Amino acid sequence: MSEEYKPALAMVAVQFNYAAMALLAKAAFTKGMSPMVFVVYRQAIASLVLAPISFVATRSRGQFGMGVRAFGLVFLVSLVSALSQLLYYQGLEFASSSMATAMNNLTPSITFVMAASLGLEKVELRSMRSMAKVLGTLICVAGAITMAFFKGPRLLAMELIGHMMLQSASNKWIIGSLFLIGSSICWSGWLIMQGSICENYLDPLSLSTWMCCISTIQSAIFTFLLQPSLSAWKMTSLIELFSCLFAGIFGSAVTYYLQSWCISVKGPLFSALFNPLCTVITTIVACIFLHEQLHLGSLIGAVTVVSGLYLVLWSKAEDYEIKSKIPQIAAYDKITVAVEAKVEDDLRKPLIEG
Repeated sequence: MSEEYKPALAMVAVQFNYAAMALLAKAAFTKGMSPMVFVVYRQAIASLVLAPISFVATRSRGQFGMGVRAFGLVFLVSLVSALSQLLYYQGLEFASSSMATAMNNLTPSITFVMAASLGLEKVELRSMRSMAKVLGTLICVAGAITMAFFKGPRLLAMELIGHMMLQSASNKWIIGSLFLIGSSICWSGWLIMQGSICENYLDPLSLSTWMCCISTIQSAIFTFLLQPSLSAWKMTSLIELFSCLFAGIFGSAVTYYLQSWCISVKGPLFSALFNPLCTVITTIVACIFLHEQLHLGSLIGAVTVVSGLYLVLWSKAEDYEIKSKIPQIAAYDKITVAVEAKVEDDLRKPLIEG
C-alpha cells in the first residue's frame, strides 16, 4: 500500500471509531447505564492501556517527572477534558447519536473564536479568507441553533405529509443540545491548552496518559457527588461492558494515537476535513439499526454546520500552506550558504601544493 494513502485510511478508521463509540454509548444508556459512570470507566480503561506504553517510552528517554507548574496545567486540562466528556455523554442521553456527532463539527469554529480572542489567530477585515472564517463560524452557530430548537417532522415517514415544516423541539431535546454545545466549547478549550503543554512541557503520549489518569479521578469525584448510589456503578448487560471497553481501548487509546500521528504527517487541517464523515456514518447506522428518528430540523442543521465547517477549513488552508513552505525555504538558504563557502575555500587553495 502506498504511503500517501495511509493518513487518509487512518482518519477514516478514526471516524468509524468515533461513530461506533457514539452508537454503543447510546445503546448502553438505553439499558440504564449512567453517562457519568460511563466516562469514569472509559478513562480508567484508557489509563490502563496507555500507562504501560507511556512508561516504557518515558523510561527509554530517561524522563520521569514534571514540575509543579506543568502538573497544574495538566490538572486543569484534564478537568476540562473530563467536563467535555461528561457534557457530551449527558447530551447524548437526551438527544440522538447522530445529533451528538453533528454537534462535534462546531469544535473548529469555536476553537477559531477562542484563538482569535486570545490573539492566537489573526483576523484581517480586508482579507477574504479572514472574512470567510467569520462567516463560516456564524453559519456553524446558525446550524447548531437550528438543530437545538427546531426538531421538525420525521423524515422517511408517512407522517411527513400534513405536518408543519418546522416543529419546536421538546425540552429534553433542547437540554441535550445545550449539553452538546457546552461539550464542544470545553473541547475547543482543551485543544488550545493542549498545544501549549505539548510545546513546552510534555510529549503527546505522556500528556494523554496523565490526562486519562487524572480525569479518571476527577470524573469519579463528580460522579460520587452527583450520584452517590453505588447501584449506578453496576453493569447489568454485556452491551454496557462492551461499550466501556470499546470506548476506553479504541475510543481513547487507539484513536488518540492515530489522530496525533496523522496531524504530525499531514497537519490538523487534513485531520479536521474528515469530521463530517463521522456524522454521516452515525446517522445512517443509527437509523437502520437503532431505529433513531431522523428529523428535518436535524438534517437542515447538520448540513448547515458542515457547510460552515468547510468554509472555515478553506479559509485556514492558506495559513497551513504558508507554514509548510517556511522550512523548505530555510533549508534551501542553508544549502546555498554551505556551497558558496566551500567554493570560496577552494579558490583560496593553491593550484599546486609542494
